[in-house]
Amino acid sequence: MKEAAVERLTGRNAPAAWMRWMPFLIAAAIFILDRVTKIYIRANLHDFDSISVIPGWFRIVHTENSGAAFGMLADGAPLLRGIVLIGISVVVLFFVIAALLNRNGSYSGIAMRIGLGFILGGAIGNLYDRILLGTVTDFVEVYNGTWSFPAFNVADSAITVGAVILIFDLLRPHRKPVPAPAESK
Repeated sequence: MKEAAVERLTGRNAPAAWMRWMPFLIAAAIFILDRVTKIYIRANLHDFDSISVIPGWFRIVHTENSGAAFGMLADGAPLLRGIVLIGISVVVLFFVIAALLNRNGSYSGIAMRIGLGFILGGAIGNLYDRILLGTVTDFVEVYNGTWSFPAFNVADSAITVGAVILIFDLLRPHRKPVPAPAESK
């Protein structure tokens, strides 16, 4: 009964509708989690304050990144940097959304769609910060002694996880349907 109602409303069966919209739900969940964590960090930690979570390995630290991933381009001219970073983000968003909305493309597999959903949510989260604040709030830092991996956030993590999912999906063998043998007369 429920499936028939979904099919009447969407014009397709429930699994197909779920597959179509699932990446956008993933993206929305990631965006919300990213916003909540960044708002919390900005409200509760001053710039460069830190909280040790696992001493010697992992801490929460409040940094504002004006550059790209891992602080690249942070020293560039602010106007040019903003135009380049926002422009690249918009192009990536356009590509990901177009891929997800394309019904006949090679982006219909579940792993591919999940990976694109993660990338979409992360890209929207960082773009939101960049447009409204001019910087991106980073707060997760992994370190050991004097070595430190650049601070990152939920959006960065989602983009990375999405990219890893896409790579695994592209590298795994895909089964191709075997055509039925032609009948001989």
